[in-house]
Amino acid sequence: MSAGDETENETKQTDHINEIVLSDDVQLAIEHVLQSSDPLDQPDFNPTDYINQLFPNEQSLSNIDEVIAKMECDISLIDDNIRSVVRGQVNTGENGRVALAEAQQSLTQLFALITDIKNRAEKTEDAVKEITRDIKQLDSAKNNLTYAITTLNHLHMLVGGVENLKQLSERRQYGEVLNPLQAIIEVNQHFQQYSEISQIQTLSAQVQQIQSELATQITDDVKHYFSPTSHNSTNRMTITQLKDACQVASVLDKPVKKNILKWYINLQLQEYVQLFHENQDIAWLDKIDKRYAWVKRHLLEFEEKFGTVFPTDWELSERITVEFCTITRDELTKIMARRRTEIDVKLLLFAIQKTANFEQLLDKRFNGTTLVEATSEEVRKERNSFNNLIGSCFKAYLDIYTDSIDRELAALLEQFAQQNQQMVVPKEINPGVIPNCADLFVFYKKCIVQCMQLSNEKPMYDLVLIFKKYLREYANKVLEARIPKPQQPNTTTSSISSSMSLLTKDFQNLSTAAGQVIHNFLKEGEAPRFSVDDLRKICYILATAEYCLETVQQLEDKLKEKIDSGYHAKVDLADEKDVYHRIISNCIQLLVQDLDAGCEQSLLLMTKIAWHSISNVGDQSGFVNQIVTNLRQTVPVIRDNLANSRKYYTQFCHKFVNSFIPKYINTLYRLRSSISDGPSGGAATGTAAGGGNILGCEQLLLDTHSLKTVLMDLPSIGSQVQRKPPASYQKVVVKGMAKAEMIIKVVMQPVHPAPLYIEQYLKLLPESNVVEFHKVLEMKNVRKIEQQQLVEGYKRACPQHQQSHNSAGSGFGENGSSVSSASDGAAGSSHQSQQMAAAAAAISGAGSSIMALGDSLMDKGRIRKIENLIKNRLPN
Repeated sequence: MSAGDETENETKQTDHINEIVLSDDVQLAIEHVLQSSDPLDQPDFNPTDYINQLFPNEQSLSNIDEVIAKMECDISLIDDNIRSVVRGQVNTGENGRVALAEAQQSLTQLFALITDIKNRAEKTEDAVKEITRDIKQLDSAKNNLTYAITTLNHLHMLVGGVENLKQLSERRQYGEVLNPLQAIIEVNQHFQQYSEISQIQTLSAQVQQIQSELATQITDDVKHYFSPTSHNSTNRMTITQLKDACQVASVLDKPVKKNILKWYINLQLQEYVQLFHENQDIAWLDKIDKRYAWVKRHLLEFEEKFGTVFPTDWELSERITVEFCTITRDELTKIMARRRTEIDVKLLLFAIQKTANFEQLLDKRFNGTTLVEATSEEVRKERNSFNNLIGSCFKAYLDIYTDSIDRELAALLEQFAQQNQQMVVPKEINPGVIPNCADLFVFYKKCIVQCMQLSNEKPMYDLVLIFKKYLREYANKVLEARIPKPQQPNTTTSSISSSMSLLTKDFQNLSTAAGQVIHNFLKEGEAPRFSVDDLRKICYILATAEYCLETVQQLEDKLKEKIDSGYHAKVDLADEKDVYHRIISNCIQLLVQDLDAGCEQSLLLMTKIAWHSISNVGDQSGFVNQIVTNLRQTVPVIRDNLANSRKYYTQFCHKFVNSFIPKYINTLYRLRSSISDGPSGGAATGTAAGGGNILGCEQLLLDTHSLKTVLMDLPSIGSQVQRKPPASYQKVVVKGMAKAEMIIKVVMQPVHPAPLYIEQYLKLLPESNVVEFHKVLEMKNVRKIEQQQLVEGYKRACPQHQQSHNSAGSGFGENGSSVSSASDGAAGSSHQSQQMAAAAAAISGAGSSIMALGDSLMDKGRIRKIENLIKNRLPN
């Protein structure tokens, strides 16, 4: 092989060694065994780096011979170690084979020892069996002998006992009969397995005959003892014999004891059945307590005379009581069915209360063990309790009780309604709730407690339905009926006639006359306001409705807790809670409308200001002062009277700003030419042509900012304690008023060049749409042709979804507030109808003149308002 081939093989071997990659587990095992810090032992060893580390420069090569010598020494040590390990592994294999052979030999010896022990054990067992064989025979003989002796003794006892029992029973010596009788009965049961033997059969028949004779004899003797004609009889048992006879009866068959108890209990209650027969006056419900007094007295007499005679386990007093309850329930059921029309709620509750008290007394006196033996299925269900043992007969008549509750609540609601007509809100700042509201729920609580004593099943559910009915009645007759209604202004149709006469008398000054007519109609169209007392009354009703809402929820929870589980799912007062929710919402809406109405004239004044003629920007305008004054006069009254209803006061503030801000923005749109000097037709109009009257817009911007500040402080306005409004409220105010400010700013911008104006508009009002863009152009008094060009440019520039003309984008209609209808006043009397007809004739004669002057007097929105007012004033 050439030197080149050898070099190539060495290179391949080196590469092969370098390619060895150990797994992580193997590497960890090696590190655990070696625990070396030598770089040569590291898994990421790099020869080049290692050599560079040993010889960092040319001067270090001077000791290369020492390094090589040290490496050769280390290699020799490693070779020696490997050689010793390999040899050691050879010896280890040989040692293992020797150890395995020794273990196998030991197992063979152990198996031989176990086999020998087993053989010896079997031999020992055989020897023991041989030794004890005789002992087992003796033990078996002993057992047989013992059993034979016992059987002979029992037979002797049975033979002798039968004769003895015959003699004792004939002499009625029941005290001496008891023990032998128990023994003979047990022995006779023992001999039943030998019943095929004729002698045993004969003895068993004699025992059965003795038992039958004793049963008949004892029954007759007991009846004879308690017979009314036996007091002077010489054959009557003594009290001791009676006690012993009862003990013997307990040992005899169960029917004997049962028959004696049945006969005796009927005897004890015979007087009761006759005394309280359904035809007797004492049997009616008004004397039901006499029934219970009779049985109490009778039980005392019985226990005093015979309490120690009858066995304790007979529970005779309890049995008499249970039978009394059964008879009483059946008798009451029959008599109430016959005289149902005579039962009123007072009598029914009296009977139920007396019965419940008696049943509670029985529960305390007796343990109820005999109730299980009652024949009535209804009694078996009650088990160990006397509850409703008698009272169950009243369940069919509890509708009388619920009907009476219905009538009482109807009368109570009528009383509340009458009181409500003179409702006066307490003078204190926080009046609380209407007192009769608490009275209603106190009455409900009493009814629940009372009904629980009667039944928690269908009567309780009927009571729930009654509660639902009168919760709605209270909301309707007491709360909603007393919500104040805003009063229409004191105007009559005569004002219409006098105004119309201006048009018919002096057509020469038709402009002045039409303006006066318009002013009158606008004045009549003002929204009515509440007085301070009315505002306090609305808050009073709102607080009461809130209290009712919370209490109704508690009432629902309590009813579900008390009522039977079968009716649990049917208890639902959600509709009633919705009624009170509606009242609260209505009250809040009325307060908002009233505050809105106070701002309408201020917004109207805002439209009458000559914004285009403002020469300097000063303090806030008069309409802002009026709005602030209105808020300071109204909001503190509402806040003070809703001190305990903070969440609803917050709702009121939310709803007001959600209503006022859009109206304010709508009023801004109506200013139009008031903030513009003329059409933006060309450069000749100067600044006004480009962006309107800048000073007027700046004054509007100042007023809008002032309103924004006032609205931010609205929840605490006029209060000594300043509270930060909720974040959600602040968000609404900031967003709404910011839009108003942006509208004014875009009005201030010049429309030329159009692309720049549209770009500025989209920056300031990114959520606007085409409708609002058109309104802004109207405010700037841009000519129609230019408006069309700008609108087309806006449509091309803005996103597609903002081109919708829906009302949600624009926010509101052109009119800032709704116009109150006055149709009620127009339908008052025939005289008023004649006046209205005359006014209508006048209007129809001058209608064309009014319409001709309309464009010069006011905008289209006000004309529409006048038309609506005229329609409302005219009869149908």
